Amino acid sequence: MKIYTKSGDKGTTSLVYGQRVAKHDTRVEAYGTCDEANSLIGLALSYIQLVKFEDSETIEEALRKIQTTIFHVGAELATPAGKEVKWKLSEQDVTWLEEVMDQWNDKLPPLTNFILPGGSQAGATLHLARTVVRRAERRAVIIEGVNPLVLSYLNRLSDFLFIAGRYVNHLLQEPEPTLHQ
Repeated sequence: MKIYTKSGDKGTTSLVYGQRVAKHDTRVEAYGTCDEANSLIGLALSYIQLVKFEDSETIEEALRKIQTTIFHVGAELATPAGKEVKWKLSEQDVTWLEEVMDQWNDKLPPLTNFILPGGSQAGATLHLARTVVRRAERRAVIIEGVNPLVLSYLNRLSDFLFIAGRYVNHLLQEPEPTLHQ
């Protein structure tokens, strides 16, 4: 099977169910940004696998689960209004993020300053993924009739990635860069 179809050569692409839209359509921007965030999470995972550390397997499992869920978020964003979504988010997807985030945050020193993205390669990449998820959220809110769970999930995921970046840096004993006043 060839990966290229040539059907997008004129600036359009297909949504789920085949509807053609411009590649700059808000839906395409939103699900493309989810794909970008997913790739960054994969990059963070590759860094984590290079330096095994305490709780790294738990972090890897959580990030892989998120990669699958954010793929489903993208599929939902790629489904035209009024069409059935094949992969649906649930409230449990959002709750799970909150639960894991709370567990990891309880193990972190309290924030006393603003921190800057950085630290380890994995931590810095998770911070970058967080900013891309925020962009996906900004794109998704524009879509008329978007599932509110998509917005909740993206909002919580960006918080999760902030905590995950901090947690990975903490476990790797990498200092968090702070804002110099």
